[in-house]
Amino acid sequence: MGLQKALTVFGIITFLTLMNMLVVTNPGMAVKIADQNISSSEISKIDQNKDVPFMEYAVDKGVEGLNKFILFTGFRNLTHGHLIMIIVGLFFIFLAIKYEYEPLLLIPIGTGIIIGNIPFFQDGGVNLQLGIYQEGSVLNYLYYGVTKGIYPPLIFLGIGAMTDFSSLISNPRLMLLGAAAQIGIFLTFLGALYAGFNMSEAGSIGIIGGADGPTAIFLASKLANGGIVHGYETKNLIGPIAIAAYSYMALVPVIQPPIMRLLTSKKERLIRMKPPRSVSKLEKILFPIVGLILTTFISPGALPLLGMLFFGNILKESGVTKRLADTARNSLIDIVTILLGLTVGASTQADVFLTSESLLIFVLGALSFMIATAGGVLFAKVMNIFQSEGNKINPLVGAAGVSAVPDSARVVQLEGLKNDPSNHLLMHAMAPNVAGVIGSAVAAGIMMSFLL
Repeated sequence: MGLQKALTVFGIITFLTLMNMLVVTNPGMAVKIADQNISSSEISKIDQNKDVPFMEYAVDKGVEGLNKFILFTGFRNLTHGHLIMIIVGLFFIFLAIKYEYEPLLLIPIGTGIIIGNIPFFQDGGVNLQLGIYQEGSVLNYLYYGVTKGIYPPLIFLGIGAMTDFSSLISNPRLMLLGAAAQIGIFLTFLGALYAGFNMSEAGSIGIIGGADGPTAIFLASKLANGGIVHGYETKNLIGPIAIAAYSYMALVPVIQPPIMRLLTSKKERLIRMKPPRSVSKLEKILFPIVGLILTTFISPGALPLLGMLFFGNILKESGVTKRLADTARNSLIDIVTILLGLTVGASTQADVFLTSESLLIFVLGALSFMIATAGGVLFAKVMNIFQSEGNKINPLVGAAGVSAVPDSARVVQLEGLKNDPSNHLLMHAMAPNVAGVIGSAVAAGIMMSFLL
């Protein structure tokens, strides 16, 4: 029975492929759609001539219908670009399943890439309401949450409800490592300007160095969404920027360790740090309130992100809104992650995504992420110059200053254990890691204040 089904499917695919070849190789067949430039509206007209013999009329209409069917199949509209992007989508899914690289992100994004690159018939007069860029389609409505910056603050709400700031509160000096890692953002901003992007586009590209996908999408939706900023027309770079940011977040275990080992000595990697002190409930409640007011006064542009981040943390730490906190860190963030990943992936439609600008963004994004990692490690070494012997910081912890939570902190933990199986750095690394989330959002707000 299984063999029969397989043969049936194979037969259908073979039939459709042969029909596709006939249409492509024999332009004289049937209605000659391509040569006569017959529009889609003309194809659908029904011949009302009653003098034509019934059989001849039926055959003509059957052939015309078959041509129309083939015209609208994916086989007929397939391009090399579609194939390349579908392979990319499959590769993302492979990385997520085989190596568990950010599966909650890469599987929705990879599936979205495949969905966004299923080829379909398009011309100036037809809107099948299928693609993400076709007005009225379901994907277009869902993509509204990306282009208007709705999804990123909701992601930050969930992150806030999941985050424990105890390690940062107990050792505030580690916040400087999160700030130092943001150097990648500003250096890449200069690099993007040098590469020919305008100010707004360069600011959006630079934020990739923060290794924070929601922040990158939020800033790109404001500065590089295909609109007019400061009188200059910007390209729509949301798709390439989002894919680059999430790709490098997923590849944290691959990119960061070589840089960490290159910039540190064996002796430095063996440094043991004092256990973090116990933090009181009052401190946990006051931190998000004070943090909200202080950071948004410094960078009002980051209010949608930081406001939701600290709001989520207040829900968690107050102890009286457990249901709301549970919803924010479970159901809500899961739903938004699905929608965000799927629509961002679908936005990589081949004719929009496969450009020289996209390739350049990936190169700049990689440099940004590497500079950010190096910045955190090197700044930890600088801080150690001014620390007493018992208060020195293990420079590996500086790599967690990028805001890929909690993957960067896990990488630090693993690298520490490789050098000393009893040296646990996770709790120390979480401090610059969550500081990096705050730092990248503040940097995005500063970019907006200068460029929007």
